[in-house]
Amino acid sequence: MSEIHNQDFTVLVLDGAPSHKGKGLEVPENMALVFLPPYSPELNPVERLWNVLRRDYFANRVFDSLNAATLQAERGLAQMAANRDVLKSLTNWPWISAILNAK
Repeated sequence: MSEIHNQDFTVLVLDGAPSHKGKGLEVPENMALVFLPPYSPELNPVERLWNVLRRDYFANRVFDSLNAATLQAERGLAQMAANRDVLKSLTNWPWISAILNAK
């Protein structure tokens, strides 16, 4: 992500799962890791993305295979990623803005 978005500063929000931790991890200069407090999904901006994805790309749909559902998720996520303003409105909460402004 750091290389693809090398002109941007990225805040990666992690929920503290064991798979989100590594002793040898090197965080690029244009990225910050923010660990959420335990049991606080309401603070995780990706939850709002999943809500939009479910509502706009999965509601009232039946898929004939897991692959078809995966392709639909990929299409929905790509469309959301193409609209930076929408992503920002869904994920740039005040506490995230404070982190970005502190950098």
